[in-house]
Amino acid sequence: MQTEKFQYDNRIVRNFAIATMVFGIVGMLVGLLVAIQLYEPAANLGNQYTSFGRIRPLHTNAIIFAFVGNAIFMGVYYSLQRLCKSRMYSDVLSNIHFWGWQLIIVAAAITLPLGLTTSKEYAELEWPIDIAITLIWVVFGWNMFGTIIKRRERHMYVAIWFYIATFVTVAVLHIVNSFELPISLFKSYSFYAGVQDALVQWWYGHNAVAFFLTTPYLGMMYYYLPKAVDRPVYSYKLSILHFWTLIFLYIWAGPHHLLYTSLPDWAQSLGVAFSIMLIAPSWGGMINGLLTLRGAWDKVRDQPVLKFFAVGITAYGMATFEGPMLSLKNVNAIAHFTDWIVAHVHVGALGWNGFMTFGILYWLIPRIYQTKLHSTKLANFHFWIGTLGILFYAVPMYWSGFTQGLMWKEFTEAGQLKYEFLDTTKQILSLHVFRSIGGTLYLTGTIVMVYNIVKTMTAGKLVANEDAEAPALESNYAPTGHASYWHKALERKPMTFMVLSIVVVLIGGAVEMLPTFLIKSNIQTITSVKPYTPLELHGRDLYIREGCVGCHSQMIRPFRSETERYGEYSKAGEYVYDHPFLWGSKRTGPDLMREGGKYPNSWHYNHMIDPRTMSPGSIMPAYPFLAEQSMNVTNIKDKINAMRTLGVPYEKGYEERALQDLQAQAKTISDNLASEKIKIESDKELIAIIAYLQRLGTDIKLTNSAAN
Repeated sequence: MQTEKFQYDNRIVRNFAIATMVFGIVGMLVGLLVAIQLYEPAANLGNQYTSFGRIRPLHTNAIIFAFVGNAIFMGVYYSLQRLCKSRMYSDVLSNIHFWGWQLIIVAAAITLPLGLTTSKEYAELEWPIDIAITLIWVVFGWNMFGTIIKRRERHMYVAIWFYIATFVTVAVLHIVNSFELPISLFKSYSFYAGVQDALVQWWYGHNAVAFFLTTPYLGMMYYYLPKAVDRPVYSYKLSILHFWTLIFLYIWAGPHHLLYTSLPDWAQSLGVAFSIMLIAPSWGGMINGLLTLRGAWDKVRDQPVLKFFAVGITAYGMATFEGPMLSLKNVNAIAHFTDWIVAHVHVGALGWNGFMTFGILYWLIPRIYQTKLHSTKLANFHFWIGTLGILFYAVPMYWSGFTQGLMWKEFTEAGQLKYEFLDTTKQILSLHVFRSIGGTLYLTGTIVMVYNIVKTMTAGKLVANEDAEAPALESNYAPTGHASYWHKALERKPMTFMVLSIVVVLIGGAVEMLPTFLIKSNIQTITSVKPYTPLELHGRDLYIREGCVGCHSQMIRPFRSETERYGEYSKAGEYVYDHPFLWGSKRTGPDLMREGGKYPNSWHYNHMIDPRTMSPGSIMPAYPFLAEQSMNVTNIKDKINAMRTLGVPYEKGYEERALQDLQAQAKTISDNLASEKIKIESDKELIAIIAYLQRLGTDIKLTNSAAN
């Protein structure tokens, strides 16, 4: 049979590898700064651009989309060409993809510290960047499917299945979650409100973890692990079962992030049920990976690449067992809003994503540079210091999480709450010190890896266009076999495979979201709940800008410990005008749902200027600049009009007097502060923040709440 000669594109692989290493260091450095800020407020560096609320999303976006994202593209572009026995469909598309993705990362690095954020977890970037992400993701898919269609290998190997599922699902998640109404170039409001927004966000948030941090890495595991160990994957049939059950079940599990909230109980229960079922396919993948190493443990001892893979896959197994356990309501009641969740997330991120990325880099770079790794000793050092880093990070955070969850719920014999919220904050400070030590160790290992890789690159020469040859694809090929015949036939049809993957993925999202949107009884209205005043709305936008939702929840769960501490538990109808929702995912500070009227305006003023004057021992950053910066209310009309478009019942024409109402309410607060000898002009941003905080939770009282 005559073969065809062609060349693999290694330059694009090299480019993504360099970006992976650069943004890995940057993202981890920002993460270390964030970790230090949680026990040393001075680490906020005294300005608004480096405060915890603004750079915490910078850290998560840098790790997820810059470090991990570039690593995914590096791994996919190398493996896909070899699995398809074809060069990438278009060098032009490859370069547009690379540079477009890097520009998106730079845009995120600029906008997030400036406070330009939607506040949605893992989806903080504003609408112009969302559009750019969509376009570049389409370029990636176009290039990927073009390569698959022109392949010289008849059957699509299991890695390609996961790449296809990643592309189609991330596209759906991003588009649905990014429905927003722009009011300016850098400001928008979520199309959804309250409970519906929360459901869509965590359907996205959980499955961003599933289909951006998990499925592409499973695809890469199925390619790079057998290559590194020089033996086939343990079970083809198990890989089929693993793939289809995983992508079907995963999409249902998002509501487990919203247990004991105002989300309808039936949706919570679905999230729990499918989360438990997820153990089976998740561990199926882990077992398939680890059993591929069966009989090769002598190689694992000698080869750092396999060490990274073995621990990475084990971390995946641990995280995917713990996730379903955290979905059990009795466990979630203690763990949610605590550092336990932080530990869980980082076992996956540092162990699974980090170690798999490091292993792939160590395996891949010497091959495309046709040389040996500069130093196996340094790679082994990286492995051990990285492993220690994970332990020093995760163990204190587990301990911290258990401490928080139990202290928040503890009562005295007299039936009073035993601890103030600030007591728990002080109790865990030393554990956060250990966390930052763990982060330092992990970062040190990464820096050593970058040095090792750079030395490897300089010792060799990039084979930018690697010669290859393979027979042309046979047009009359017929699959053989029995039990897996049907799947072998499906593996020959990439577009059919893609459509079937979309159908399997969409079922769970549709079943959970459509009833929540279409059946009004799922979210009962409350007559006393009114829209925010213009000043309160502006204050809410400033609250979002400063990232306050990263530390404070606005969701009181129906536990005695929470109602005693915060007040009446939260109702779904209280959030119908919240675009976006602000329920939070972690309590570094106390819940603010019933903050309105709890303290005088002067308390809030002093607390924002210097939190430790009102709460000794607080780790909250100071916000003196809010008392110096004037409100920009030039777009208040646009805000009111946008809210009306989204269903908030501002009366027609109200936008014309909105500014007047804003100024009148601001003057009332300023005059009140003046009566307590606090001089501040009524047009300062702090006035709007105070107005918003004083509004929280005041629409309903226990004695007069009325659900219709």
